[in-house]
Amino acid sequence: MDTLKSAFLFPGQGSQYEGMLNNLPADPVVKEILEESSEILNTHIDLLHSKKALSTTKAVQQCLLIASVATFKIFEKNGLIPNYVAGHSVGAFGAATASGVISFEDALKLVTLRGELMENTCGEGYGMAVVLGLDEYQLSDIVNKLFLESEPVYVSNRNAPTQVTLSGSLAGLQKVIDYVKIHGATSAQLLNVSTPSHSPLFDRVSQELLIELNKLELKRPKIPISSNITSRLLMQADAVKEDLAKSICYPVRWHDAVNLLYESGTQIFIEMPPGDVLSKLAQQAFSEVRTMSISKNSIEDCFYVMSNS
Repeated sequence: MDTLKSAFLFPGQGSQYEGMLNNLPADPVVKEILEESSEILNTHIDLLHSKKALSTTKAVQQCLLIASVATFKIFEKNGLIPNYVAGHSVGAFGAATASGVISFEDALKLVTLRGELMENTCGEGYGMAVVLGLDEYQLSDIVNKLFLESEPVYVSNRNAPTQVTLSGSLAGLQKVIDYVKIHGATSAQLLNVSTPSHSPLFDRVSQELLIELNKLELKRPKIPISSNITSRLLMQADAVKEDLAKSICYPVRWHDAVNLLYESGTQIFIEMPPGDVLSKLAQQAFSEVRTMSISKNSIEDCFYVMSNS
């Protein structure tokens, strides 16, 4: 019997919640990662996932990386390595760390910088919205028709064929929301996000990240990474570097990235903490695959599936 291929998914912003680092699996490697994080960031770990801290983009991105990499390390320690990895937005840094391209310390410093740059680039009056019921082409036409330089809006994440996010000025986003509600959308609303991620408004953030990434010696991926931007498998260090730098100012083509894994034979998708957003999207898209998340299933169940695949 052929072994079933597996992919680990690393979540992005939106999956975080207060106290999330307390709910990671109990394992010595998790404790090590938490202690290392505390040392690198020079702060007590409890201060990172408080309600107040998680109101900042920086702390959210730090916590997402810490949670996902700490959990991956348990699988790695037990010799349970997936065939592929993929990360949504900032989750790409977790995927790159798991693949051995970048050290955890360097990844944590980079997502800290990424979060700070994102917070400081646009100021007030920007954010994101999600639209259900229209595909990216329909939505792109509408956004282009309503676009104003003074109130920019861009199509950003393609999470599912008819679940698409927009990024830009709040005034422009509200205008698009009002329009699509009477032109075919089943739902349209602002997200609780204060930065216009994955849009050209973050070109400078991308350039700054590339400068920092160029200072590091990245290694060739041990596990192929499915790219958010190109929906291709990244097999070279330079390709991963470009992907990590550019992803903040390009749309996240998440559905395409996961579809590539499915077409490559993946039958088991396991989502690293926190949350189960990505595993749900995979289940909706490909009903015959096995999807699990550490947050909803026990890590022992995930071990069992990985060991017997």
